[in-house]
Amino acid sequence: MADAQKLPAERRYADELDRLKAADSDPRPGGWRLSPRAVRRFILGDDNLDVSRKFFGDDPLVDRCIVALMGHQGLMLVGEPGTAKSLLSELLSAAISGDSLLVVQGSAGIIEDHLRYGWNYALLLAEGPTERALIPSPVLTAMRGGKIARIEELTRCAPEVQDALISLMSEKTVSTPELGSGSEYRAARGFNVIGTANLRDLGVNDMSSALKRRFNFETVNPIADPVFEQQLVARPVQERMADYDIDAALPEPVLDVVISVFRDLRTGKTRDGAVVAQPKTVMSTAEAVNVAHAALLDAAYLDGTEASGGHVAKQIRGVVFKDDQDDARKFRAYVHTIARARGRSDRT
Repeated sequence: MADAQKLPAERRYADELDRLKAADSDPRPGGWRLSPRAVRRFILGDDNLDVSRKFFGDDPLVDRCIVALMGHQGLMLVGEPGTAKSLLSELLSAAISGDSLLVVQGSAGIIEDHLRYGWNYALLLAEGPTERALIPSPVLTAMRGGKIARIEELTRCAPEVQDALISLMSEKTVSTPELGSGSEYRAARGFNVIGTANLRDLGVNDMSSALKRRFNFETVNPIADPVFEQQLVARPVQERMADYDIDAALPEPVLDVVISVFRDLRTGKTRDGAVVAQPKTVMSTAEAVNVAHAALLDAAYLDGTEASGGHVAKQIRGVVFKDDQDDARKFRAYVHTIARARGRSDRT
């Protein structure tokens, strides 16, 4: 695991979780590893315990998510792509359960077995239906262990698969009739479900009203504060560059260029109030991190120089020219009318 590109949150922040647990004297819901207050400190940071902030933006949203997971309903995080829904889901699971890996990645290929259980067919043929031959889904594993199960991109699952989730969440039980009459698994205390869905994908397979009632819905909006967004971009870029044997950092003026361009194109308006044609592609904070990282690698490895606005301009094309050919025209208009004028003004 030492060479893994990315560790789960409970491994990346193991020291912080240990410090929080040692100092945690607040009441905890059944099955939770940390109290709700400690979960909030893990996500939003605590200077006294040297715990870093990991989610930037809407702090009350984090409180509402924690409260939702203490209840009987699940938590559904919706929002535009790249608004850190999956990150928040992972952090909540790591702090509450100590395990963020019980994940079902929603897609057209997901079947009901991925939410319930399957079989080891070699053992099934040799022994018949036994508990040893049963392969629990991440959801069933979470139920048995009293942990959080995560279902990413839930609306990409077929309606019949989504329907299977209704009884799981209402009854908190998985029946296994193959193991004998009355055989079932009941959820231990602490079990709950966090789902995510992109607003642009909600029409892929609409959730039924019955399933929606099993969730508390929370919308994760793009970061409104440019200072917060700048911090959110700078930190992961710095963490990524720690994997490279070079001493390179993104200059603050270049980081400001990245944030300004993404915010202009995302909102359709510059900080000066000028109207900008919005591309159809998602200009998310996550994409801004990728662009800033790529610009830094381009400058350090190919040019041997400090990163500049030119490196950002080269790398941002791969984000904008993605979904619609008309986005290229919009971006060129932005460069000619906004970016060049801003560059001349900055030089003077």
